[in-house]
Amino acid sequence: MLVKELYEDDGPRTGLGEPEPEADPYKYQTGFGNHHVTEAIPGALPRNGTNLPQKSRYGLYAEHLNGTSFISSRESASNVWMYRQRPAAAHSPLKQAERPFPIEACFLATNPNVAFTPLAHTWGPITVPEGKKNITFVQGLNTVGGHGDATLKEGLAVHQYAFNADMHREAFVDNDGDLLLVPQCGPLDIKTELGNLCVKPGVVAVIPAGIRFSVSIIAPDVTGLDNSNGLKELDLNRQATGYALEIFGSHYELPDLGVLGANGLAHVRDFEYPVAAFDVEAANISPLAPWEITVKLSGRLFSYSQPHTPFDVVAWHGKYAPFRYELSRFSHLTANTDQLDPTAFCVLRAPSKWPGVSLVDFCIFGEKWVVAQDTLRIPYYHRTMATEICGIIEGEYPGSVRPLEAGGLSFEQSYMPHGETYEAHMHATEATQAPVKVSHDYLAFMFHISSHVALTQWATGKHPDIRPECLKLWDNLQSHFFDHIDEIDSQLLRAGMPALEHPQPIPDGVLLSSPSIEKASSTPDNMIVDLV
Repeated sequence: MLVKELYEDDGPRTGLGEPEPEADPYKYQTGFGNHHVTEAIPGALPRNGTNLPQKSRYGLYAEHLNGTSFISSRESASNVWMYRQRPAAAHSPLKQAERPFPIEACFLATNPNVAFTPLAHTWGPITVPEGKKNITFVQGLNTVGGHGDATLKEGLAVHQYAFNADMHREAFVDNDGDLLLVPQCGPLDIKTELGNLCVKPGVVAVIPAGIRFSVSIIAPDVTGLDNSNGLKELDLNRQATGYALEIFGSHYELPDLGVLGANGLAHVRDFEYPVAAFDVEAANISPLAPWEITVKLSGRLFSYSQPHTPFDVVAWHGKYAPFRYELSRFSHLTANTDQLDPTAFCVLRAPSKWPGVSLVDFCIFGEKWVVAQDTLRIPYYHRTMATEICGIIEGEYPGSVRPLEAGGLSFEQSYMPHGETYEAHMHATEATQAPVKVSHDYLAFMFHISSHVALTQWATGKHPDIRPECLKLWDNLQSHFFDHIDEIDSQLLRAGMPALEHPQPIPDGVLLSSPSIEKASSTPDNMIVDLV
């Protein structure tokens, strides 16, 4: 029944509708940044005012995980106390792990695997290569680009993922930074040390650095075998694809509301955290195959094995924990004139080392009303110090300048000029401006990055779907300034200023511009483009 409801055609659209309660087997705690308290067995948490009792109840081990420096303000300090069956230190020695493509974590100019480019890029969605049936989340993670360096605790990395196999008796821990997961296709069952998350397309999840987790695909095949959580195991004909935004050194937080007051954007109570849950292994040492744990450090992968599950936390309390957020709950803003900047639709931000400046803003573009009058409603021509990386979770790209589709990505380097085509601009200047609801059945996002971004060799040469920019995109753009020369001269003379010199007429037969681009000329009447 669970799987049927997740994929029912006549139910809510995946990612855009409210999640059905029966479609999620897990319970959650709510409240962004709260100090959460949860126990799977009553009495597992210490009760006498201490985090570290001499002897924990039920023979559990106390373990502390710090996500911030010990010397931090109370407001910024983030940590968690876990009470578990075995400490995380109980594992075999680590060894180097290999990958066909590197996961990059250094985006300095000294790294030969990355390069800074002012060129715009567009990529299509990635899929698991044909014939490969055992690609897990870790194996299917590919770095597109980034900024900074994980060892400097400053910067970020942008990834695309595509996988078709569950992490069976496997776990992954990212010691470089927090991971924001944005599924595009395939609902995810994410098991973490602190509990479980069901993350469908249209829902995002954050896994803090240092927390071990495992990812499976919730499959629609009701004849499949149940896994340990009661969800159906993977149908090998299905796969999961999406995006990941990894930040180094800082943690995701909510943007300040400022003059908005108490309401708007993403509400604190809509962020959901897992409750304590643990695997049951009857024997002290499991007779099954050992668990393999993959560790990412400075972009390199290491692994170790252990005979017992890493998901054995019976109780925990603290602020440092994974969470999820349903994007359809976001409260969009609108304006009666002019356009709001994309950061007005910011769900989460990560602070940089510069006070008041974001490292990155995670912004979304969903269904909302557009009512601005006497305002150009499409993205205007602009340049910005931020790099803009955009993707589509669901729906068709409404813009006119790039061949972007759901599952793909677009890239505009900082300070590089961009905007919609000449035809789209001219159409928007004459369009009727009635109030209109836009982005129905459409959900997109932007990583608004306050820095230059380097692209990896995989992104610029080995990505399976690199989509070149149209070389003649701007050839037909025309200047209309001198079409109004009489009006201009009249205004100048009225102000006591000399008239402009009239430009010489162009001789017959001289080509001013190339023919119009057919794709851009078919702009719909109600085109309101969110991606910039």
